[in-house]
Amino acid sequence: EETHMSDIELRNVSKSYGDLQAVDGVDLSVRDGELLCLLGPSGCGKSTTMRMISGLEAPTSGEVHIGGEDVTDQAAYDRNTSMVFQNWALFPYKTVLENVAFGLKMRGDGTDERQREAGEMLERVHMDGYEEHSTTDLSGGQKQRVALARSLAVDPDVLLLDEPLSNLDKRLREEMEIELKDIHEEFDKTFVYVTHNQDEAFTLADRIGIMNDGRLVQVGAPTEVYRNPTNRFVEDFLGDTNFVAGEVTDVGDRHASLSTAFDATIRIPAFEAADPGASFTVSLRPEFIRVRRAGGADTPESTAARADGTGGDTITGTVENSIYRGSSIRYVVEVGGEQLFVGQRGTEQNGIEEGEAVGIGWDADNILGFHPAGRRARRA
Repeated sequence: EETHMSDIELRNVSKSYGDLQAVDGVDLSVRDGELLCLLGPSGCGKSTTMRMISGLEAPTSGEVHIGGEDVTDQAAYDRNTSMVFQNWALFPYKTVLENVAFGLKMRGDGTDERQREAGEMLERVHMDGYEEHSTTDLSGGQKQRVALARSLAVDPDVLLLDEPLSNLDKRLREEMEIELKDIHEEFDKTFVYVTHNQDEAFTLADRIGIMNDGRLVQVGAPTEVYRNPTNRFVEDFLGDTNFVAGEVTDVGDRHASLSTAFDATIRIPAFEAADPGASFTVSLRPEFIRVRRAGGADTPESTAARADGTGGDTITGTVENSIYRGSSIRYVVEVGGEQLFVGQRGTEQNGIEEGEAVGIGWDADNILGFHPAGRRARRA
């Protein structure tokens, strides 16, 4: 299979600063033309990993290959990569056009050619008409567009974006996410995008690489990492969930029982190594939990969820709080001294109020299990 110009491969790449291990043995292949998001909490090593791809940092050990070529010892300016920073790093004393033409000037393009190319690039990011403006007069969103145009103007094989939208407000950020997706499709380049925001990663990425403590924990399509997290960290990081710890009691062919902290025994799938007496943690995602008034009718979703006959347990609790989120409602339900988040799609309040007793239930097959060290448990 031929190697395209912009495949990226990291082979056992590590980076230490004195005693601090910032990146620890990362193996990663980024496909030609894909948009890969590196996602993780701050300080997990994702920006350092990106800087090693760009050449701004040299790995302590391991190799970086771009387009089939070993670039580990190559300087940043010799790699055909371009970087968009969080703070945009524009030149305040240059006009918008001069900012965008800067890389072309460094490359030695003639004045006319530079201006034509920079002008075209500004049009592509909807900033034509601003050529002579100073960058200091621009809004955050406009600065972001100029920074993007400047990076794309030099026609890099790989565009590296380090938290580029984190300084924008929510609405503008969501607008720019859609625009970045369009630009990625239009320019047909390899994008590596660093973020700590999972919504951003889910919106943009073809695949997501999740990092924690300098390690790459899991790589996969957004739906894959969400539905099949490799460990408890990934499950926790990708959205709110309820972790319920307990001790496995009886184990059957398909299901086992878990005696939990909230004095209820719940039915869980029979997981491998979940033997009687074993400590075990399960994850109940709010969207899989049904809620109804104690002794009342199920909500429409819960009836549908049970129609296949798999029914789950129902336990009783008290609504402590309801959080209205526009398109959904989330309840905090207190059960035996523990709090569970319960999600409810649709905005009909179904009449449930704070302080009311409710029955909550779920389909046991939607439960994920985790061993004490955090590793995901497979079904037996």
